[in-house]
Amino acid sequence: MTRLVLIGAGGFARETAQAARAAGLPLAGHLDDDPALHGVEVDGVPVLGGSALVHELPDASFVVCVGSPRDYASRARVVERLGLPEERYATVVHPAAVVSATSVLGPGTVLLAHTVLTAAVRVGRHVAVMPHTVLTHDDEVADFATLASGVRLGGTVRVGRGAYLGAGALVREGTAIGAWSLVGMGSTVLADVPAGEVWAGSPARRLRAAAPPALAQLTADGSGPAAEPVPARGENGT
Repeated sequence: MTRLVLIGAGGFARETAQAARAAGLPLAGHLDDDPALHGVEVDGVPVLGGSALVHELPDASFVVCVGSPRDYASRARVVERLGLPEERYATVVHPAAVVSATSVLGPGTVLLAHTVLTAAVRVGRHVAVMPHTVLTHDDEVADFATLASGVRLGGTVRVGRGAYLGAGALVREGTAIGAWSLVGMGSTVLADVPAGEVWAGSPARRLRAAAPPALAQLTADGSGPAAEPVPARGENGT
């Protein structure tokens, strides 16, 4: 079986490492661009070096485990910088997750414990789904999105590329969350959220535009230049 290497060594990477172990995947270690971590162990998993080592590990598969609410676009930038083909990315599903036979997961995606995908759910590439999240029938989650713990999506919800849904957010059936937008924790979304905005509350309302890294990625996904690369660690360990 191909050994698994996680890009990043912060909170999400540590959670993914435990999910990989629970699933019986052969976990080789982390790659992180913080030199202070090289050669040490994080929760018993070694940090092998910086992210550039991906090109020296031809027999490994990878998952990029960076990002936080402060810069939830970092995962997309790291994937772009590494330039690996899709087949080099693994999908990690905790054995306590429930994925229906009609649901589909993209490469690089992580489902943590007690997530549920009920029927005909489509989850894209490099998506992070945290514990106790429920995706119901015909939901679609685009590449690089993050669903924090306890998120609940009604049926036929569309979550756009790179969107971030905070812990405990509830999304009404048939609603769309725009690309690179952010929904605050505990919010109740009853109407479509446009791309590149921050919404929060119950019912959720617009607070402001998204942070500059998300807006830069939104522009890059359209016609603008790609955002500048960042170290693989992401938000100081998250």
